[in-house]
Amino acid sequence: MDLNSASTVVLQVLTQATSQDTAVLKPAEEQLKQWETQPGFYSVLLNIFTNHTLDINVRWLAVLYFKNGIDRYWRRVAPHALSEEEKSTLRAGLITNFNEPINQIATQIAVLIAKVARLDCPRQWPELIPTLIESVKVQDDLRQHRALLTFYHVTKTLASKRLAADRKLFYDLASGIYSFACSLWNHHTDTFLQQVSSGNEAAVLSSLERTLLSLKVLRKLTVNGFVEPHKNMEVMGFLHGIFERLKQFLECSRSIGTDNVCRDRLEKTIILFTKVLLDFLDQHPFSFTPLIQRSLEFSVSYVFTEVGEGVTFERFIVQCMNLIKMIVKNYAYKPSKNFEDSSPETLEAHKIKMAFFTYPTLTEICRRLVSHYFLLTEEELTMWEEDPEGFTAEETGGDSWKYSLRPCTEVLFIDIFHEYNQTLTPVLLEMMQTLQGPTNVEDMNALLIKDAVYNAVGLAAYELFDSVDFDQWFKNQLLPELQVIHNRYKPLRRRVIWLIGQWISVKFKSDLRPMLYEAICNLLQDQDLVSQFHVFSVFLNRSSPVDDFEFRTDQFLPYLETMFTLLFQLLQQVTECDTKMHVLHVLSCVIERVNVQIRPYVGCLVQYLPLLWKQSEEHNMLRCAILTTLIHLVQGLGADSKNLYPFLLPVIQLSTDVSQPPHVYLLEDGLELWLVTLENSPCITPELLRIFQNMSPLLELSSESLRTCFKIINGYIFLSSTEFLQTYAVGLCQSFCELLKEITTDGQVQVLKVVENALKVNPVLGPQMFQPILPCIFRGIIEGERYPVVMSTYLGVMGRVLLQNTSFFSSLLNEMAHKFNQEMDQLLGNMIEMWVDRMDNITQPERRKLSALALLSLLPSDNSLICWCSFYQFISFLSEFPF
Repeated sequence: MDLNSASTVVLQVLTQATSQDTAVLKPAEEQLKQWETQPGFYSVLLNIFTNHTLDINVRWLAVLYFKNGIDRYWRRVAPHALSEEEKSTLRAGLITNFNEPINQIATQIAVLIAKVARLDCPRQWPELIPTLIESVKVQDDLRQHRALLTFYHVTKTLASKRLAADRKLFYDLASGIYSFACSLWNHHTDTFLQQVSSGNEAAVLSSLERTLLSLKVLRKLTVNGFVEPHKNMEVMGFLHGIFERLKQFLECSRSIGTDNVCRDRLEKTIILFTKVLLDFLDQHPFSFTPLIQRSLEFSVSYVFTEVGEGVTFERFIVQCMNLIKMIVKNYAYKPSKNFEDSSPETLEAHKIKMAFFTYPTLTEICRRLVSHYFLLTEEELTMWEEDPEGFTAEETGGDSWKYSLRPCTEVLFIDIFHEYNQTLTPVLLEMMQTLQGPTNVEDMNALLIKDAVYNAVGLAAYELFDSVDFDQWFKNQLLPELQVIHNRYKPLRRRVIWLIGQWISVKFKSDLRPMLYEAICNLLQDQDLVSQFHVFSVFLNRSSPVDDFEFRTDQFLPYLETMFTLLFQLLQQVTECDTKMHVLHVLSCVIERVNVQIRPYVGCLVQYLPLLWKQSEEHNMLRCAILTTLIHLVQGLGADSKNLYPFLLPVIQLSTDVSQPPHVYLLEDGLELWLVTLENSPCITPELLRIFQNMSPLLELSSESLRTCFKIINGYIFLSSTEFLQTYAVGLCQSFCELLKEITTDGQVQVLKVVENALKVNPVLGPQMFQPILPCIFRGIIEGERYPVVMSTYLGVMGRVLLQNTSFFSSLLNEMAHKFNQEMDQLLGNMIEMWVDRMDNITQPERRKLSALALLSLLPSDNSLICWCSFYQFISFLSEFPF
């Protein structure tokens, strides 16, 4: 492709490809796709996106096509790979200048250079790093920034390579440029700190941006660039220097207000400092040992003392807490029970930790966590009132502790309390003692402190097992507090219920459960939706009193009607999908536990679920919860579940139809619902039979759901074998034949067990319907199938045919005799000889009896059985068989 003649044409097509008119857009995209493999196309794209006079959208599109082309055609072994000559030209063109004025395009160019570097640097592109280093030294602000941006993306990409040879190259690169990277970062950092008081926001922001980029480069080099970083003085010097720099930047935050344009970048830089420490600790725990003392001193001072007042912000506090948590919980720092078996590095780190976490320090951390960080904030209380379901969603777990303050403080408290429980247990018990008795409802601060202490007691439940008489505490303190109905007591009622939920699986007498059930019922009747919903959902969705080992149905039954009614009312009241899912989970749990005794109370739920299903059309996860509820509902209703068929069967039909997009989410639960529906069905119905049309595509998937599919097929066979086999056996047999070619031996056994069940239930129709499979089984017996479990199944199937349908067996034997070109008697003798020889493969008594009876049924026949089989083997087998 000639560049001069092609540039205009490609530019025109790229312009068309940015059009909003699909009639113009589609042909342009097709044309560009055809050009992707043409020599010179990417050189044209390079000329276009480096031409700053062209339209931004066209240049943006040219960069994207170039970047995508690297993934597809840059490797030498790729189909339609670029020539080495063109790649050499492109590499040279990419680093001739760093003066892109548009930030978004500059970022994309930096990324595509990094993609090329991943494949070519340093062997085919040795000049890249030296060029970048020279470019970041220039005085021009734009060129310097763009070069530094590219330097970061290249470093990030090379650091992500994991092959041993690639890592060795990166180690060499890091050792070669680390000194320069440190000086570059120090230069930009000092420049920023000097300019921060100048009042020139543009200059300050520019310097801060360079500081951030150079720090990003150093982070990758420090964490990924050294095998033993603690032996490198520059690396350790940089890491030790982070703490002073952090103090300087935190002090800067005093003068840079929240409305300043630099504030966001400043906080990102501060967080990046902490990420360097966290990443280094994660990747090099023993190299981090010299930093443990200073990291703990720094983090504790800013998070748990007055030092941090006025300069810290939430994300920084979370990072500091995560740093403390990682040091406390790091297994590399925990010696074995026998100290002598521990490494010197582990013992040294453990010694530093023990020296730091003294009784006063641990006490202060514990008290500060509880009395300061555990307190509900004004924002949280406001959210509680205005958006109760949103407030609950904010409390969800997962990895939220890595980013959110409240879960972070709770996880830190759990880890520290677990590690130093002997020291902290008396501290927490003392805090509990000071809060005995009722609390003045007018003293909101006292209520919030009690809430925080109860939170700590719940989180430390397992550690406090031997120190708290929870049963007495429940009766004397917690239960009376649940009965306080004042509106201001609402947060405490919710916390008490949550606290009881935490202790149920730890220490809670079953005799006290009726008192608890009654308290829950009373709270659920609270007129205030906020209190009702939060008290109930927090308790039942974290540690349910109806979903643990010691649950007794007889204790729960007196409260079942009230509980179920209130649950149903709550399900109708809440609006968020997540909330409805949680309530449905609790309903399912209740139904599962009481089983058939739920029947008198489910009428309202049965009427409501079709409406909820319709409303949740766009929310597949909510539909999954509905399916789970239906599973337990059908099991509880038993044969009466037939009354649900007008709603139930269309739900199963949709959930198991692989042609419908929702099946990706609903299939597993839909199949389970289908199975329990069959298991509880008193008879087959035309509608239930019609759903089986979904089965053939499901079998073609050969997914992990096959076992459930086989159970469903067995259900149809047992319910109505004749009608089912007459309708679906031909297609089912065809699916089985395809499956037997592809699946494992275990899968083959499962398929053959279904066939055996059909023969067992319907000896006349079964062999006819599955006739295409039987020759394969016959051949497997004759040839001596090598897998014992498969051979045993073969013999079971053939035994059924031989014993229950002799005429069909004779026709099958005749058919196989023609295929093997043998006399029937000879073939039968060979089969019997192999059968007797493989008797040891049959381990199930039922199948051994079946084989014996099947072989005995041949004795009165006209065939010369004794001549064709091992008479002595057969008699020996019969003599050993326990009739």
